[in-house]
Amino acid sequence: MNYHYSTKVPMSDADPVGDLLKAAANPDIISFAGGLPAPELFPVAQVQEAANQVFQEKGMTALQYGSSQGTPELRKVVLERLSTDDIQADLEQVMISTGSQQVIDLTSKIFLNEGDTVIVEKPTYLCALDVFKSYGANLVSVEMDENGMKMDQLEKALQEHPDAKLLYTIPNFQNPTGRTMSLDRRKKLAQLAAEHDLIVLEDNPYGAVRFEGTPLPAIKSFDTTGHVVYTSTFSKILAPGLRLGWVVAPVELIEKYMVMKQSADLHTDALSQYIVAKFFENNDIEAHIANITALYKERKDLMMEAIQKYFPKTVTYSQPEGGMFIWIEVPGITDTQKLSDRCIKNDVAFVPGEPFYCDEIVPGTFRLNYSSMSPEQIDLGMKRLGEAIDETLAQG
Repeated sequence: MNYHYSTKVPMSDADPVGDLLKAAANPDIISFAGGLPAPELFPVAQVQEAANQVFQEKGMTALQYGSSQGTPELRKVVLERLSTDDIQADLEQVMISTGSQQVIDLTSKIFLNEGDTVIVEKPTYLCALDVFKSYGANLVSVEMDENGMKMDQLEKALQEHPDAKLLYTIPNFQNPTGRTMSLDRRKKLAQLAAEHDLIVLEDNPYGAVRFEGTPLPAIKSFDTTGHVVYTSTFSKILAPGLRLGWVVAPVELIEKYMVMKQSADLHTDALSQYIVAKFFENNDIEAHIANITALYKERKDLMMEAIQKYFPKTVTYSQPEGGMFIWIEVPGITDTQKLSDRCIKNDVAFVPGEPFYCDEIVPGTFRLNYSSMSPEQIDLGMKRLGEAIDETLAQG
């Protein structure tokens, strides 16, 4: 059948997200590809208990249609979480979303017309790039270093693109690099947003999972003009299968988000919202997060040791203080996809760097995830990966 697709459908048959999910699902492959939380830390019994209580106390309500803004119970939980990022908000400034991924899509629906400029970090979250491309955005990337997006380069980009509509950033333990934006740059970004009438979408899925260093306030905490939209998720501190996130913005913007959400899915799963609110009522979430961060630090340290043990000395890599990812750069590798193909044959997987770039690609880059593999798998998988790098470099 010769289907006539819309311009929102990618013309390429490449599906890097689907490929990495397939690799992660193959039990024979040691996968450092997917950004998967450690499943052994999912609080199954506690969630089951919360679900049973919800059915007993408000089963009919939980199974009925609900508000597009989300249940008050869960929005109150979000308000408590916001205080950890120094964000001041009230209940009407919060909307529950179907994961934070939905917020990226809804933000694009609200602000972007075809041809509008979106500024992103170089590199950045590949699924965000896919969303922006689907709305016909003109994507402009800004270089990073270990302290996040470079503000002098951002100012240059804003001078070259004065009509830029939106900036997308992941300031904490960024996907894919694991880097964290410094305090001074957060303040500067909020200032530039106000000066240039630029909407900033601050995506913070990993911020709570900090195992080293000092927590930093959100960019949103420095926003005095309503230019920063903040989004986060329960996926990394509870479970991604619940598909629950949130967005924080001025009330007039939240009203627009609700209208756009109604045309997408009416409202986020009400049952999941009630269950998570009950979970927070019953349990110490900070103790649960502490268990997550302790395990991730252990696995991050093992992966760092394996890089030094098995990889060529010319390899450079990021130094994450939290989150789930390490960014690798291998000088001499010109086609990371070929390296990936070789690794898959050797039963180990990673995500090549190419799909994380919207313009010029830095060759020899790739992302590693350390959160979901056991210590034994990390050592064996990194050994296989190091051997594949050596073989690829030897072949030129």
